[in-house]
Amino acid sequence: MMQLAIATGVTALATGLFLAPLSAQLDDQAMRRALAIAQTTAAEPRLDDALEASRPSPHGPVQNEAERIRAATGAEYVVIMDKRGVRWSHTDPDEIGRHVSTNPSAALSGREVMQIDEGTLGRSARGKVPLRDEHGKVVGAVSVGIAYESVQERLLSTVPQLLAYAGGALAAGALAAYLVSRRLQRRTHDLAFSDISALLAEREAMLHGIREGFVALDGQGRIRLMNDEAQRLLDLRAEDTGRPLEAALPPGRTTDVLAGRVSGADLLAVSGHRVLVANRMPTDDGGAVVTLRDRTELERLGRELDGTRGLIDALRAQDHEHANRLHTLLGLLELGLHEEAVEFVTRVVGVHRATAEQVTERIHDPLLAALLVGKATVAAERGVSLRIASGTRLPDRLIDPHSLVTVLGNLVDNALDATAGAPDAQVEVEVRAEGRTAVVRVADNGPGVPEERRAEIFTEGWTTKEPPAHGQRGIGLALVRRLAERYGGGAVVDERPGGGAVFTVTVPDALSEELPEPAGMAGDPGGARRAEDATEAGR
Repeated sequence: MMQLAIATGVTALATGLFLAPLSAQLDDQAMRRALAIAQTTAAEPRLDDALEASRPSPHGPVQNEAERIRAATGAEYVVIMDKRGVRWSHTDPDEIGRHVSTNPSAALSGREVMQIDEGTLGRSARGKVPLRDEHGKVVGAVSVGIAYESVQERLLSTVPQLLAYAGGALAAGALAAYLVSRRLQRRTHDLAFSDISALLAEREAMLHGIREGFVALDGQGRIRLMNDEAQRLLDLRAEDTGRPLEAALPPGRTTDVLAGRVSGADLLAVSGHRVLVANRMPTDDGGAVVTLRDRTELERLGRELDGTRGLIDALRAQDHEHANRLHTLLGLLELGLHEEAVEFVTRVVGVHRATAEQVTERIHDPLLAALLVGKATVAAERGVSLRIASGTRLPDRLIDPHSLVTVLGNLVDNALDATAGAPDAQVEVEVRAEGRTAVVRVADNGPGVPEERRAEIFTEGWTTKEPPAHGQRGIGLALVRRLAERYGGGAVVDERPGGGAVFTVTVPDALSEELPEPAGMAGDPGGARRAEDATEAGR
């Protein structure tokens, strides 16, 4: 109905706008026609002589010539007057010899006049021109009138035709409005404007209120819509709306998942330091809707749970070992072998102290040192020999030690998982500084990584292990690579001589230019003691 009302209003307005200039145009045409007849009449060669040689008469030559021209042209009247303004011709013979009813001074002064005016015959479109003799002297004037009723008749005669055209246009507009309305109803599922407005308000509230990321893509792969959480998770900006997905996001698995090049449900992706779970659903128009859940904290808690379980297993094993040592010590004391008891205790304590001192002599960062001491204990309980390579040397100048702890912890955990249960299991760790670049190298004598799979192991979700109860695997190596790439470095895996795998991670600009080392970290028993105390407290 609104579209129909608009179409009717536009049609009426267009009709009115057409009629307004048409009336003025018809008036102008009538006045020009009257002026042309007057000019033709004034050009008659015998007319000026007749004015000078005769007198005004209903049957005179001037009246006869004027009536002939009026009949031939269809004018309402053709009036010829002398310089005094006296009529020599008129449609009504009784008016001949009388002064004209309108002012003839303009034509008698030599000017041509066009106007709509009232006279003895009513309203008419008039044209007045001067009448000159053969020498160009004004001897009179000619006034021609076109009945104004004929102009109105022409105007009114066009109205039915114009209304017919307008009615046709209105009918076409009404049909188009109906078709558009039906199509609009189908596209909007018969929702009213108020319903659409309410849905839009609810959609905006939902998009900006939910804690899951939401990205809508069109059929060409451009970002059509995204909420605040998606911008945060993917590091996007509001200006990225309308851009192709590949232009807004860096190449990688996250972009492949959002673009639909990776199929499946609950797909893992890593964006920066965040672990995401993505689900993609195609839409009828060829686009898609992608939802993103942030699993960073859940993954961190899951890893802590894995570490806690490993620590519980280590504590359980240590409990058995500790009980055996206490029984041995008790037996030595009961047998009176006091010197042997002292030697036994010294040897047991010395093993742990030697491991802590070996780590802290080469790695001066307390976080990394404590990590390796703890991992050495876990490795020993799992029957794996964890060694510190001779080339290990790391000063206490790390800018972000937590990132390096994540890198080293994930690599050591993977190496322990790969070698656990194997005979003569060995893991070798090397952490060294090359200028401001930190290089982490972890080697193991496990089954190794086939050459054709080495590019896949750093992909989110790729794993050879059974997933734990609390979540999914395939995140650790992906995080290692992302952390290295964030600093402009990288992560690679090669084959270890004699079998196994060697993981090498480079982290540029990981160390500050010059930072004085704290006293007691290099060769200081107190530093070793603190690292050992921290490990013992964690145990």
